[in-house]
Amino acid sequence: MNVPDVVPIAYEPDYRTATIGRWDGGQFLASVTAAFPEGRTVGDDWARHKRWYAVLHRFDAAGRHLGSSIVSTGTTEDGEREVVEAARLLLDEWLDALPGRRYESIAVAPFAVRCEGALFGLVVEHHGEEDEGGDVEGDGDGGEDGAGDWVELYPDGLGFSAPWDGTYDT
Repeated sequence: MNVPDVVPIAYEPDYRTATIGRWDGGQFLASVTAAFPEGRTVGDDWARHKRWYAVLHRFDAAGRHLGSSIVSTGTTEDGEREVVEAARLLLDEWLDALPGRRYESIAVAPFAVRCEGALFGLVVEHHGEEDEGGDVEGDGDGGEDGAGDWVELYPDGLGFSAPWDGTYDT
């Protein structure tokens, strides 16, 4: 089954999608999350490279990406508890500044942005391999049109797929 143009994401209070919803300017998806720069492998110095971020993605009412605020508050090596708390405080400020904010389910289009060498976004993924023409072989959708199988929220690690009801796997 093809990835829809806008992907439903279910609001779950007190869990991984507790900070999503709508505001007077459209929709938002926010989190405190950690990321490694792309290509970085976890080694003995992993704590030096694991950066913590406050992340706020904004979308219009139709689910098109408008922009993202992404700020690192430090690394695990700096003291995970302190940098996570700093990210939460910053995120709370950003959320408080959204006029008409209400927490609820959303539906947004896939998008991708990079910050400090890390990928952030709702990215279409494939089970199969791309050939030279960009088509995906064995992509699981019954065709060879290169359509994706699922979308992954990076770097949060939430995967969304058919039946496209807003639920996710981790």
